[in-house]
Amino acid sequence: MGRVTERRRVIRVRNGKAGVRPDTLVAEEPLEIRLNGKPLAITMRTPGDDFALAVGFLVSEGVLGSAADVRAVTYCEGAGEDGSNTYNVVNVQLAPGVPVPDITLERNVYTTSSCGLCGKASLDAVRTATRFPVRRSAAEDTLRIPARLLGELPDRLRAAQKVFDSTGGLHAAGLFSPEGQLLDVREDVGRHNAVDKIVGRALQAGRLPLAGAVLLVSGRASFELAQKAVMAGIPVLAAVSAPSSLAVDLALESDLTLVGFLRGPNMNIYAGEDRITL
Repeated sequence: MGRVTERRRVIRVRNGKAGVRPDTLVAEEPLEIRLNGKPLAITMRTPGDDFALAVGFLVSEGVLGSAADVRAVTYCEGAGEDGSNTYNVVNVQLAPGVPVPDITLERNVYTTSSCGLCGKASLDAVRTATRFPVRRSAAEDTLRIPARLLGELPDRLRAAQKVFDSTGGLHAAGLFSPEGQLLDVREDVGRHNAVDKIVGRALQAGRLPLAGAVLLVSGRASFELAQKAVMAGIPVLAAVSAPSSLAVDLALESDLTLVGFLRGPNMNIYAGEDRITL
């Protein structure tokens, strides 16, 4: 299995003087996700939590809703040209009775470390109906988060980014309780992969939907990240950078609280402001 980091020779220039030294880089390798043995998607990811990444991706695609939907998750042996196990191909075997989506060339997804859902046939294909509506009823939706507490979460997430300290090249996703407790954190070269790992680990632990949780991402809030939050039943998505217009549209349609430019006491609330208390 690939390592999270790798060492490379680098010429370091400081104040006009050059020197040779080793540098620590974040690893990036392809992961092919297969569903019942058939290729479904390829993503560039940081090795680690591959099974969680695969099932989390399938949650966002509307294929999985609980751990009971999964019969087995395995690395595919013989994936290499010499018959070796590359640990870069994961197969998710659905449990009996779980509907198998139509896997066609048009439906296949190629994802990169910068874009989570590129290659979709149309925008409508991405607007997958969630099994876990974010706002089920006014009585059930009691989540309220003080803006002051929300502003403290980026520092808590940054403090938990162990690999970032040595590489400076990773995105992070953190799952927090309404009281600000860090429940889980994952790092990856792709921000969408980090979120899939969070969601996948929750599915494996039987914790979906993630109602009452706050998802914080270290970069921008794109449409695919908003969709992944909605598909997992997460009511609050916060980002330290900007959201896209489509992410805001989805948040408004789905009753998702969307916060951008979260930096200390400063933030922009784009949707679902009723969950943030000032």
